[in-house]
Amino acid sequence: MKEVLVIGAGAAGMMAAIRAAQQGCKVTVLEKGRGPGTKLNITGKGRCNVTNDCDVDTLIRNVPRNGRFLFSAFHGFTSQDAMAFFEGLGVPLKTERGQRVFPVSDRARDVSGALRERMHRLGVGVISARAREILTEEEKVSGVLTSKGERLTAQSVIVATGGLSYPTTGSDGDGFRMAQNLGHTVEKLRPSLIWLRTREKDPARLEGLSLRNVQVSIRKGKKKIYEDFGEMVFTSKGVSGPVILSASAHICRKLPEEAFDLLIDLKPALDRETLDKRVLRDFEKNINRDFINALGELLPHKLIPVVVERSGIDGRKKVHEITKGERERLCETIKAFRLTVVDAGPMEEAIVTSGGVKVKEIDPRTMESKLVPGLYFAGEVMDVDAYTGGFNLQIAWSTGHAAGMAQGEER
Repeated sequence: MKEVLVIGAGAAGMMAAIRAAQQGCKVTVLEKGRGPGTKLNITGKGRCNVTNDCDVDTLIRNVPRNGRFLFSAFHGFTSQDAMAFFEGLGVPLKTERGQRVFPVSDRARDVSGALRERMHRLGVGVISARAREILTEEEKVSGVLTSKGERLTAQSVIVATGGLSYPTTGSDGDGFRMAQNLGHTVEKLRPSLIWLRTREKDPARLEGLSLRNVQVSIRKGKKKIYEDFGEMVFTSKGVSGPVILSASAHICRKLPEEAFDLLIDLKPALDRETLDKRVLRDFEKNINRDFINALGELLPHKLIPVVVERSGIDGRKKVHEITKGERERLCETIKAFRLTVVDAGPMEEAIVTSGGVKVKEIDPRTMESKLVPGLYFAGEVMDVDAYTGGFNLQIAWSTGHAAGMAQGEER
């Protein structure tokens, strides 16, 4: 019976262990954290966004870093396959806005619990131990040396240790270190799906203000790097929220060495001409009031003093005294509320890690190392990361599936 060791009992590791066991292998999982599924239990704010109910092309489009590498893995285990898999484990699912799939119970622990139960039924062993070194003999994998000095033999080792985000769950970079020791390249590690720090102090004044239905674009000079529509929130040090987290995936690898312009269109449904007509209507209703008191129907209360300052118009100026040029400046401020992104939040607050084991050194069909026979990778330890919406977990399921299924193939 082929012996397989899986390092890490997160989403990718548990899927890999299940699939390898189903191929008739003797599978043992090494987990140094608090137990299988610890990180999975906190995903989606404890609800677990299992996947995104979309086709493979959409999956790939939502993986800005090395999405094409996942072509075979995504085709081998699609979003629909993942949904059927969990339904088959007794976890009813539901689809919400943006095709995001959650357990009906809204409990991430139901997902991790179902995976643990399936591993148990398949006879997968779980050892509470830290992998210190992946052992090789004659340039092939031969096992793992644990931090307790125990040597575990295996013909295959699947590294599913995660990234560096959420280190309290056990993701502390062990997988990167072990991969490097075996000759693999580890691409620069940066936080992704993370809040962004701005140079300006306006976000601190607006802390806690959530904006819905705004358009956000990231630019470098005249080049548009990213644009999206949705929700965001101001924080004490910058900006966060769904559209900001996705934006971070495009620029995190260049921060803080480079800065980027963040433009927020506060009224994307209105073009400049239509917005100006709307402002004129509001002004007619408040023609004898101070300018700062005439924007209550147009903007959130907390945002008004900041927009007034940025427009350069005296807030105590009477509405009927405001010129066409000043009105144009107001519309410009509303359509292009500009901030400068200078850094991302810290790694320990990131949802995922950008960077990891170089994908050119991994077989995209089996997830096996091209450098060390018998060594496999799954999940976030590789240099692949996606947007929010269930895409990162689908990467875990698909790559874990591929690595696990490969254990049944003749070498």
